[in-house]
Amino acid sequence: MISTKTASRKEIIGWAMFDFANQAYTTLIITVIFGVIFTRVIVGDGPDFKLGNLLWSLSLCISYAMVVLLAPVCGAIMDHSCAKKKFLFVSYVITVISTACLYFITPGMIYWGMLLIIISNLAYSMGEGFIAAFLPGLGPPETLGKISGFGWALGYIGGLFSTGIVLLGLGGIEESNFENLRLTGPLAATFFLLGAIPTFLWLREKKNTGPPRSPSFYIQKGFSRIKSTLDQLPAFRDLAVFLLSLFFAMAGLYIIISFTFIYGDQVIGWDPKFQMLMFVLTQVTAAGGAVLFGILQDRLGAKITFNLTLMLWILSITLIYFTPDIARLLSSLLGIDVEPQQFFLVVGCLAGTGLGSVQSCARTMVGMFTPDNKWAEFFGFWGMTIKLAAIFGILGLGILQSFVGLQAAVLLCLAFFVLALIINTFVNEKRGLARARSFIIPDTDQDLSLGRSKISK
Repeated sequence: MISTKTASRKEIIGWAMFDFANQAYTTLIITVIFGVIFTRVIVGDGPDFKLGNLLWSLSLCISYAMVVLLAPVCGAIMDHSCAKKKFLFVSYVITVISTACLYFITPGMIYWGMLLIIISNLAYSMGEGFIAAFLPGLGPPETLGKISGFGWALGYIGGLFSTGIVLLGLGGIEESNFENLRLTGPLAATFFLLGAIPTFLWLREKKNTGPPRSPSFYIQKGFSRIKSTLDQLPAFRDLAVFLLSLFFAMAGLYIIISFTFIYGDQVIGWDPKFQMLMFVLTQVTAAGGAVLFGILQDRLGAKITFNLTLMLWILSITLIYFTPDIARLLSSLLGIDVEPQQFFLVVGCLAGTGLGSVQSCARTMVGMFTPDNKWAEFFGFWGMTIKLAAIFGILGLGILQSFVGLQAAVLLCLAFFVLALIINTFVNEKRGLARARSFIIPDTDQDLSLGRSKISK
């Protein structure tokens, strides 16, 4: 049931350590290193790299499409069988193995590289939803902002550590350094493998007290619960509206996550030392932003805090687009040479502050709007929403940049964040929380469709 007291510090740390560990994958493979390697070296269609950018987009989108199909039913099965930890472990093992295998991808092995990215990103993304499903059980709604923020902050610290180790040990992200950078996959896998051990030792899950069932039984009940949830969605209209807002916010955010370092490489034309600085600054500011906005969320409310993060992103994307022009203007006004990559670092700090906070806040709001015994299932829908958004955003950018170039295409992010802000104004946070607390969910095998609300529709 929804917690009325906060879990032990040890269990919360165990839960957050999965964020710490898996950040090595998303940072090293998706954001900082392998994306650049894939476009520049594996595909290598310079000087504009439009094909490489498009194939990178397609790889990510295929994996996210598979998450969309699998996440809700997996969530429903986990809720019914109390098997969140088992599903989490399977996703963890697959991510580790497929990420380590990226070592064997060499220039020209485009399809094998795409296949491994699809498999590893699918497993990683499924794990994101599985670990998030534990959040509502770690404390009462008024404490979830701080707990979620702590997890995201620890995640960015994990990203900072893992990427710092890799870049310091392997050198800069350059084509000439490919032989060393091949080790990125195994190192990211090892960091994830070791870092997540406390999660499986300390994180608890209630036991399934029902009789043993066959896998086909749980699959059947999983689909039944999804049908039941879809029938009951009118009772969760604030959650539905928020998920629509989140769809556009995450469409913009996934573009940033997947293309920031590619943008810096192709549009800003930064030096390797600025790549390193950008990474460090964004990780530090993202960790600080997750903690800060987590505290603000518990004081101001989740909706207001989410809106603040969206406004921060609107400002950041505007500055990203105008970075070359602003650098030239500052050079003229100050009488000194201000390079675009220098101003891009400043924008990176601003954007970094909103990077973890928007995701942390969204995860908390879904937890607040989720009724008892529906955690994994509703977080499956949360995962489905953000992965649909990823497909929409990344593929949209990949296609758009092939016509107008990467710099102009980034304005797509701006439109997404503006739409998210407008839609979120229609969310009633108090009503959504009341719905979740009053909704009665049966926990029997006989009837999974009797869920009802004490509050009239």
